[in-house]
Amino acid sequence: MKKPIAIALGALLALAGTVWTLQGLGYLAGSPMTGVTMWAVIGPVVALVGIAVLVLGLRSRRTTP
Repeated sequence: MKKPIAIALGALLALAGTVWTLQGLGYLAGSPMTGVTMWAVIGPVVALVGIAVLVLGLRSRRTTP
């Protein structure tokens, strides 16, 4: 995976996971996801995957042609 794509995807997943967690816990209102425990469980998992992809994207070595 190309470095900029991995960084962008990781950041997007981490942000989405954080939002889903906050909605699932009821801290962000105005969505059908608000207060639903399933999102409070899925959110941190997605956020952790996003952080892992982000770290891998940042740590990947530059390949020389």
